[in-house]
Amino acid sequence: EVRLVESGGGLVQPGGSLRLSCAASGFTFHDYHIGWFRQAPGKEREGVSCISSSRNGGTTNYADSVKGRFTISSDSAKNTVYLQMNNLKPEDTAVYYCAAGVTGYYCSMVSSRGYNYWGQGTQVTVSS
Repeated sequence: EVRLVESGGGLVQPGGSLRLSCAASGFTFHDYHIGWFRQAPGKEREGVSCISSSRNGGTTNYADSVKGRFTISSDSAKNTVYLQMNNLKPEDTAVYYCAAGVTGYYCSMVSSRGYNYWGQGTQVTVSS
């Protein structure tokens, strides 16, 4: 059974930090790209960051809105991908999802359609 389980969300003040985790099981981890997406109330789901499969070099991509603040990383020994989020802003408030897919040589955040498996999401709230 394929499973992606996110954790690490919560309530944080502006300027604070959180680290999200995405624990994967049930598929060959090093063959899959992993993406982080988020969806705020009343808004469409948007790509935040992704990391290409380790087989394809593990390259990373970030949305312009999070560049310099968020860092994605992968621990193949634990089949886990992390999203370190620093200097959080109220506009980062959303449900964050991780997803796994094999579309393309490198990962992409342009569309969520390239991702086959999704986690249940974790809430991130940035508020004073």
